Amino acid sequence: MHEDGNDDGRQGESRLSGSGVNQPQFLALERELTVLFRRARANQGEMAREVHPDLESSAYGLLVRLGESGGQRATDLAAYIGVGKATMSRQLRALEELGLVAREPDPADGRAWLVTLTPEGQERVGRVREARRARYARRLGDWDPREVAELARLLHELNRGMEK
Repeated sequence: MHEDGNDDGRQGESRLSGSGVNQPQFLALERELTVLFRRARANQGEMAREVHPDLESSAYGLLVRLGESGGQRATDLAAYIGVGKATMSRQLRALEELGLVAREPDPADGRAWLVTLTPEGQERVGRVREARRARYARRLGDWDPREVAELARLLHELNRGMEK
């Protein structure tokens, strides 16, 4: 092991070889993430319906991304969400028909279009996200605020690691 921690990830690989993945901490992690993901999928469907009764569950994350990042090209959205161009095109058409997103010319490239939330989309998504944060605050109200911050930090690290 290098004391500076610069082992190019090889040590991590050797720790996981063989029966390493059957260590109790990885079994517990798998179990808890499975429960978390199952609940997150169910909640995403509920949140999508709160935004609009006809909104597909999978489109909710797309709206959140637009709300956080502003105008995006459809190809960038497809890459971020992890879907193909055809799927993204279909989702965007549906969101346009619901009045939640609009397309506008990209000022940096007149040939391209940016997808943005409409004012109605911003209001609806903002309301649902605020209600979700209120639910988190109620459910985690007895936690120490430092523990909530640490959980957020660890989840951020996990998400960053999953992008690699």
